[in-house]
This record gives sequence, C-alpha cells and structure tokens, in this order.
Amino acid sequence: MALEVSIREGESQDSLLKRFQRMVQMDGVLREAKSHRYFLSKREAARLKAKKNARSKRQGR
Repeated sequence: MALEVSIREGESQDSLLKRFQRMVQMDGVLREAKSHRYFLSKREAARLKAKKNARSKRQGR
C-alpha cells in the first residue's frame, strides 16, 4: 500500500501537500494505524461494537 504523489507542472507545494493529505484520508491510512495502536481481543472488540450500535440506536440512526 504505497501512496505516491508527484508534483504537477505549475503546482505549488501547498496544493501538492493538500492533495497528498486528501489521498491519505481517502485511503484510510491513519484510521488503520490508529486501530492497530493496541491489541483488542475478539471479545473486547465485540463488546465495543455492541456498545456503539446501542448508542446509535438510541440516537435514532
């Protein structure tokens, strides 16, 4: 999973950086890295998922 961004002719470095950040966001690189910060057992992951679903049902989603 390699992201590559090359500068286009006449493109500023700011727009290049924004384009790169958008690619990282769309690819979900940071979300995946955050999810692997610490180990969750299957039981704990299921408990958190159930808690999240219950919260969303209470809010009417």
